[in-house]
Amino acid sequence: MTSHDAAAQKPSNFNVPNVLTTVRILLVPVFLFVLLAHDGLDPVWRLWALIIFLLAMITDKIDGDIARRYNLITDFGKIADPIADKALMSAALLGLWWISVLPIWIPVIILIREFGITILRLVIVKRIVLPASKGGKLKTVLQTVALALFIAIAPLHAVLPAVVTFWIVIFAWVVLTAAVIVTIVTGVDYLVQVYKRLKVTP
Repeated sequence: MTSHDAAAQKPSNFNVPNVLTTVRILLVPVFLFVLLAHDGLDPVWRLWALIIFLLAMITDKIDGDIARRYNLITDFGKIADPIADKALMSAALLGLWWISVLPIWIPVIILIREFGITILRLVIVKRIVLPASKGGKLKTVLQTVALALFIAIAPLHAVLPAVVTFWIVIFAWVVLTAAVIVTIVTGVDYLVQVYKRLKVTP
């Protein structure tokens, strides 16, 4: 295959997955503005924040599926997709802390792990590449569900009996606690796997 043929087969950066990723990045400041509006107390604004958050997370699933199915994986996507994911998660965690829904230690633990592992991946990518683990996928699901529940508390409280929202809050804390535990465990496991691979990789 000639270099011309290889270039011809390389997918363009202007494709559906990359557009969705870009949209997700652009939604982050919009989501944060809506979440923080009226000090996060207005149930209607919180409902819109929830909708934006869920739409952004759905685009994450869709763009990955399309990119893999139609071989539209690009260098831009490899860089922009994790940036979009981390930006959205950071906005949700820090936004919920800012409006006094979450204590500061939860965003600190999760974000140190997320950005630490991301930076480590970039540093070692030329030597070793570790595939995404099932634990990492579980972590993302738990974080997404927990944050969505905490964002939803205000609009749910406006329409549901207090006893119902009380148990929803309890469930949200259970899910978030599980998310923090899985976040820590998968982070430690990744470090162990990297150490083992580096020992045998020249």
